[in-house]
Amino acid sequence: MAWPIIWVIIGSFSFTGGAPQEVVPYIRGSIATTMMVFALMIGGMSNLPASIAGDRENGLLSKLISMPIKPYRDFTGRILAVISLSLLAAALVMAIGLALGARFTAAGAHILQAIGFVFPVIFASAGVGLMAGTLIKNLQGAIMTGVGIAVVTSAISGLFAPYQFLPAPLQTFSRVYPISSAQASMAYLLAGPNMVAYNPLTSGQVTLTIVLSFALLIVGIVLYSRLGWKLE
Repeated sequence: MAWPIIWVIIGSFSFTGGAPQEVVPYIRGSIATTMMVFALMIGGMSNLPASIAGDRENGLLSKLISMPIKPYRDFTGRILAVISLSLLAAALVMAIGLALGARFTAAGAHILQAIGFVFPVIFASAGVGLMAGTLIKNLQGAIMTGVGIAVVTSAISGLFAPYQFLPAPLQTFSRVYPISSAQASMAYLLAGPNMVAYNPLTSGQVTLTIVLSFALLIVGIVLYSRLGWKLE
C-alpha cells in the first residue's frame, strides 16, 4: 500500500508544475487513478504469489494438499483475501489523492461505472499472481517476479506514460492489456474524454477488457490447480 501512496504524494506536486491552476486538480485525479490501479496490480501480482510461495516454504501448503480439501477452496480464499486487501489499498490511495487536491468531473452513474472497472484489474492481476505463485517456488523470487511484471507492464501499456507517446505496437498492447484498458475506462469516466487518447468504452473494447481479464484469471486458476496444488 505504501508504494502507490508515496507515488501519489510525489506525483501530485512533481508533475503539476507549470500546468494551469484550474487543471491541476484533474491532473492529480488522473495520478490518483493510475496509482490506485497500480495498487490493485501489486495486490494480485505480488502479494498473491507471495502468499502461495510463503505457504509452500513453511510447509502449510503441503499440509493443505494432504488434507481432504479441494483446490478451489484454497484459491478462492486467497483470491477473496486479495480482493479485500486490494480494495482497501485502492480506497487508501484514492483518499490520499483526494486529500492532496485530486478532483474529478464525473458524478453519479459515471462514478459507479468507474468502480466497476476495478474488478477486471483485480481479476487479471490475480490470474497473473496465481501463475507466478505456481511457477516461482522461492518466496523472494515470487515477490520480485510479481513486482517486475507489474512495473514493466505498467511502463509499456500507458499507465506510467501517456498513451499518445507510446509507439504503435505498444498502443495496441495498451488497448489489449485488460489492466491498462480498464484504467483508461476509469479515467474516461472520471475525468472525461480529454484525459484519454482513445475511447475505451466502445462495446468491443469493454467486452475485450472483461473477457481477457477473466481469461487471465481462469488460466491462473487452472495452472495453480494442476501444477501448484500437488505434493512435491
